[in-house]
Amino acid sequence: MADAAREDGLDGGAACPLPSTEHPRVLLAHGGGGRLTQQLIERVFLPAFDNPALAARADSALLPVAAARIAFTTDSYVVRPLFFPGGDIGRLAVYGTVNDLAMRGARPRWLSASFVIEEGLEMRALEAVAAAMGDAAAACGVEIVTGDTKVIERGRGDGVYLTTSGIGVLEHDADIAPAAVRPGDAILLSGDVGRHGIAVMASREGLSFETTLQSDLAPLHEPVRALLDAGVPVRCLRDLTRGGLSAALHEIAAAARVGIDIDETAIPVHPDVGAACELLGFDPMQVACEGRFVAFVAAADADRALRALRRHPVAGGAVAIGTVAPEGRAAVVLRTASGARRALDQPAGELLPRIC
Repeated sequence: MADAAREDGLDGGAACPLPSTEHPRVLLAHGGGGRLTQQLIERVFLPAFDNPALAARADSALLPVAAARIAFTTDSYVVRPLFFPGGDIGRLAVYGTVNDLAMRGARPRWLSASFVIEEGLEMRALEAVAAAMGDAAAACGVEIVTGDTKVIERGRGDGVYLTTSGIGVLEHDADIAPAAVRPGDAILLSGDVGRHGIAVMASREGLSFETTLQSDLAPLHEPVRALLDAGVPVRCLRDLTRGGLSAALHEIAAAARVGIDIDETAIPVHPDVGAACELLGFDPMQVACEGRFVAFVAAADADRALRALRRHPVAGGAVAIGTVAPEGRAAVVLRTASGARRALDQPAGELLPRIC
């Protein structure tokens, strides 16, 4: 036991040790989108795959191909249960990949899909997942053009895992990324936060609310296209997945080396999400979304950007939530309802595992 404790960074004594930043084994929290995820990326993947496209630290890579610029992204989906209020793993895989492309301002065009299927999965469930993916792809104007299928032994998975990659075409010259963020920029949020994570957890654990809480799962390419078509010079976009709004803001602050000031009272939270988070001790700003994003634009363009966003139902609740600080270290500061200022906590690990 002592050897195991030492191996995991514990001394076995009575004192409570500080959380270790070095872990000899991968923890579930390394997949949570927070501080440990960033440490994993910086320790393992960035050194191993170092290249300019990856160094941009954005949701998809820009690739110069002949006279065109393309964006390329990939992601895996392990959500449990496979079907949840407001969506399913098939739609989640398509929309999630489309959204990563949209966060670079790319028009999504082509997807690949890889299925890892557990022996014993009912064929009608697999058919439902595939049909949902086809419907979602058609709704987004993309094609699933290649893929792969593997089957693993019964008991080695939870029905099906999906990996999707996507290619989109950039029809503008902007480089929408954290490096473009400037002091004084306005920060816009496309809608209420936390519904996806709470909806999946409620379905998984059998929790009930006064109404059936639906995931916010949705494609985001159309409201992003509306911003670009309106001529708004978009600095940076980030969709709010694992780690929620908090993780996204911390990632951008660190990559852009800027401070961010947020007004807590401006952030919309569905009443059922707020009640669930209060009951469970969660911060709704750390709970995952799958149909929400933040946009950084020049302050002078904020009103025009909000009008463009609100024309689309998925971003109908868009609001301004803060600004980029004129100076200071890379940090995210929250102004509370009482007027006090405090640091917005960065999620260290996974509040709700297996939600995407």
